[in-house]
Amino acid sequence: MRTLVILTLLAALVIAATCYESHESMESHEYLNPFLNRRRANDFIQADTRLRAITQERIKERSKAPQEHQRELCEDYYPCEMYAFRHGYAAAYKHYFGRRRTK
Repeated sequence: MRTLVILTLLAALVIAATCYESHESMESHEYLNPFLNRRRANDFIQADTRLRAITQERIKERSKAPQEHQRELCEDYYPCEMYAFRHGYAAAYKHYFGRRRTK
């Protein structure tokens, strides 16, 4: 009988030692509520960085090399593109768009 009481006390001590919730585990807010609401779900993405990325992309589009701009114009116009396959994009651009005068 005495051994049964001792084993029961030892089991209770082992359970108390292994199941103890420390103060550090209670500091986490995820312990109480692991799910985020919709408004806080995207807080880690800053709106400024998204706008800055879009602005940088627009700046890159405006500052293309002249040859790339000419090539894109030529690709949009089918006869120029066909001419470019035989003679190259520089010659095709000059042939179709080189005579234009802009004011």
